Amino acid sequence: MEQIYLDNAATSYPKPAQVAEQMAQYITQVGATINRSVYGRAQQAAEITLELRIRLAKLFGVQSATHVILTPGSTWGLNMLLFGALKPGDHCIVSAMEHNAVMRPLQHLTKKGITFDRIRCDVYGRVDLHHLESLMKQNTRLVVVAHGSNVCGTVQDAKSIGEICNRYEIPFCLDAAQTAGHIPIDFSELGLSALSVPAHKGLMGPQGIGALLLKPDFAKTLEPWVHGGTGSASHEEVTPNYMPDRFEPGTPNMPGIFGWNGALQYLEEVGLEQIMAHEKELCEYFLQGLAGIKGVKLVGMPTTEQRTGVFSLDFSPKDNAEVAWQLEDRYGILTRCGLHCAPSAHKTLGTFPNGTVRFSFGWFTTKEQVQAALKAIRELA
Repeated sequence: MEQIYLDNAATSYPKPAQVAEQMAQYITQVGATINRSVYGRAQQAAEITLELRIRLAKLFGVQSATHVILTPGSTWGLNMLLFGALKPGDHCIVSAMEHNAVMRPLQHLTKKGITFDRIRCDVYGRVDLHHLESLMKQNTRLVVVAHGSNVCGTVQDAKSIGEICNRYEIPFCLDAAQTAGHIPIDFSELGLSALSVPAHKGLMGPQGIGALLLKPDFAKTLEPWVHGGTGSASHEEVTPNYMPDRFEPGTPNMPGIFGWNGALQYLEEVGLEQIMAHEKELCEYFLQGLAGIKGVKLVGMPTTEQRTGVFSLDFSPKDNAEVAWQLEDRYGILTRCGLHCAPSAHKTLGTFPNGTVRFSFGWFTTKEQVQAALKAIRELA
């Protein structure tokens, strides 16, 4: 039985051919790391690393490639941000739709005297902008919001959130794990101080690498979270103050850097507009097909507006975990069931603690695969 992969919100699959090709090229032909040596292959590694930073800066509208910090993933970048920006006595604001990549470090920081509030969201997961303003305090130091929900695909009005934050002179960080590579994100237009992205979802790269993009004046206020060798300023036993070395200790994930650079080359060739059009077509087709199916409830936005191709379905009173197993066992359809590392989002959407079955589409998802999913949903519901 042919399998149908509909779990792109977890990680995109398949990957563009360039990803494996460039990772293999690094492992078999380059092998050197950056900032440690001056021979030719080390210089080649440095050039590809700089190329990746420039591609990311261009994609997201960041002026300086030196402020594109390469991380072991978006969760790592968000931890760098939260631990680097917040001190005892500080207050942070998040949305009620956050992933545990934000909530777990934030809950840990409450033990150190940091407080936080959640912005109310409606039944579709959209932020209440008036409530955001009411939560602003004199000691508010950071606002962190998930741009797109990994549970139901709802996309927040990041521009309006950024305008409010800038009016109160509070740094605004966007967690774009579910929107990077799916919809346009302009750092300056959204009024961001920080943007965290993973390689392995919409940006079609490998796992284990991501980026934290920083506004220069905000970067100066962040304390490094991890310290160690950078290959630079080796005569000193303190972390360099200059970027990006200040936030990149240790040996970087060079195979990941080469692979992600290949993925972004592919994304540039295809074009974000074409990717958006394809995914919107799939979303429209899926929503139209769901409309006639009884016994299943769609969670989140009922239209293609203000959403990505992430759909949560509740098959209650059936066991959603049983449905997810049957989708794979009987139809070869791979989904994700449960709470999706976002219990607060499920509480907001009214699906806690039972969770949902999540179907998530990507660039390589076909209309025929969506059609097969609808047929299976109809039969199981």
